[in-house]
Amino acid sequence: MIQKDSSGSYARAGVDIDAADSAKKLIKQHTHSTFRPEVLTDIGMFGGLFEFHGGKESVLVSSADGVGTKIKIASLLDKHDTVGIDLVNHCVNDILACGALPLFFLDYIAMGKLIPQRIEKIVSGLAEACRDAGCALIGGETAEMPGIYHENDYDLAGFIVGAVEKNAILTGSNIQEGDILLGLPSSGLHTNGYSLVRKVFGIDKDIAPLEKYYTDLGRTLGEELLEPHRCYLPELKSVLTHIKGLAHITGGGIPGNLPRILPDDTGALVNKNVMHVPPIFSLIQKTGEVAEAEMYRVFNMGTGMIIVCSEENLAVTKGNLPDAKVIGKVIKSNEQERIILE
Repeated sequence: MIQKDSSGSYARAGVDIDAADSAKKLIKQHTHSTFRPEVLTDIGMFGGLFEFHGGKESVLVSSADGVGTKIKIASLLDKHDTVGIDLVNHCVNDILACGALPLFFLDYIAMGKLIPQRIEKIVSGLAEACRDAGCALIGGETAEMPGIYHENDYDLAGFIVGAVEKNAILTGSNIQEGDILLGLPSSGLHTNGYSLVRKVFGIDKDIAPLEKYYTDLGRTLGEELLEPHRCYLPELKSVLTHIKGLAHITGGGIPGNLPRILPDDTGALVNKNVMHVPPIFSLIQKTGEVAEAEMYRVFNMGTGMIIVCSEENLAVTKGNLPDAKVIGKVIKSNEQERIILE
């Protein structure tokens, strides 16, 4: 009989197999809470099986992403139950921009030292967001990688699969001059720009800047920076048939993301004066002396999703989205500057 020996050579090299087994037991309750009837396997199989019941022309839509250096903030504050929410919601929003609804999700967590309780906190956030989106957390992978990551460092990535009927895919190909841009508010930075934020506030190994309370924010800087990425699925799924395109405003801001759904002969005129810019962005800009143009290239600046619809469908679209604001319109393409912020 082979005896377990967590003090053996592999453990001394920095990898604890027993800790990995313990983590798997802790996260099962969270993953089970997200299962849909189509899930055919339990956690621990070599692959996750999902029985797909699509229409005759159903198209699978996939996406992968990470949380970026927002994880550094979570690590410094030892608060790990929100980064999983960030990851799932980011991925859900990405496939939603194609018109797809989520089916299942997989995660990858790599750590310098595998701490089962930390894994459980991360997965609890993943499961919470998956439940809210009706998405099964069907599997994942954890890796203990000393020598690549420092003991308290980790990285988190996610992979989502959703589905949409072929005739309902949002490609933006029918967007034309005169169409209306509606903006939905973000919940803050979401998951972008954290490397700049850490530099601006001197956040690296020092927790002090994160514990500072700001009256304009109504909370500490750390609490503000860990606000989870907003999921737009609950509001938008009822209006998908009335719109022409969706742009998820992530890294690159409005100038970097809105052109991705616009036909080549079109551009957009965006009135930034009607957009609500939360105090955190003004604080970053002022503290770091960051140029306004760069702020709009790095951050979402308070608008996390942009909807494109025709004037004819504006009333019904806006009627179903109480917090949406008209922020601009589609114009003829300006080859030098397709997105004009005025």
